[in-house]
Amino acid sequence: MRILIAEDNALLREGMTLLLTHNGHEVVATCVAGPEIIPALRRTRPDAAVLDMRLPPSFRDEGLRAAVEARREFPELPLLVLSQYVEQAYAAELLALGARGIGYLLKDRVGRVEQFLEALERISEGGTALDPEVVNEIIRQKASTRSLEELTAREHEVLGLMAQGLANGAIGEQLFITERAVSKHIRGIFDKLNLPAEVTSVHRRVLAVLAYLGNDISGTASREAPRNGRR
Repeated sequence: MRILIAEDNALLREGMTLLLTHNGHEVVATCVAGPEIIPALRRTRPDAAVLDMRLPPSFRDEGLRAAVEARREFPELPLLVLSQYVEQAYAAELLALGARGIGYLLKDRVGRVEQFLEALERISEGGTALDPEVVNEIIRQKASTRSLEELTAREHEVLGLMAQGLANGAIGEQLFITERAVSKHIRGIFDKLNLPAEVTSVHRRVLAVLAYLGNDISGTASREAPRNGRR
């Protein structure tokens, strides 16, 4: 896979480059600031991009802004966004772009090589990779909508694992239930969230995750301004 990396921390940038190269990938470009990303994407046309959420010059949301612009210009490009902290509103805005080929991981996950590479592989195949800690924080902080309050405890567990990007078989393994039971729970989730049956199952999964993240069902994220300049 040909990959672009946008990360201003030299040690982490070089570490990811070595890690990806060692595992058979090619790093076609590296960027250290937000304004460099789109020109580099146009120049190199990578198979995927790994972007830090906060980059120079302001260290606020340059990586996220670049991800939004990249998704508009290169709609099929898989994007894996990294963040030092759980930033719930940013996770919601990322998935509002369309969850296909989107990932959001905490930077600690890069050091867990297998999980990082698995997330990259998942988004390259059109899946979603949402950090489990991000999901847990959403559960803890986000007020539930009326529809979400109607879900059973098990349906909440299934939806949380869906938000991480797990397929039905993997969800069943995590919860020690059959894949058939997982499918039944997902149908219950779709019904309680009033997701239309005429759209595809994949699209309904995306809409369910968006509702879980606090977006309206049309996929428009509610965004909070960063409270400080922490990275």
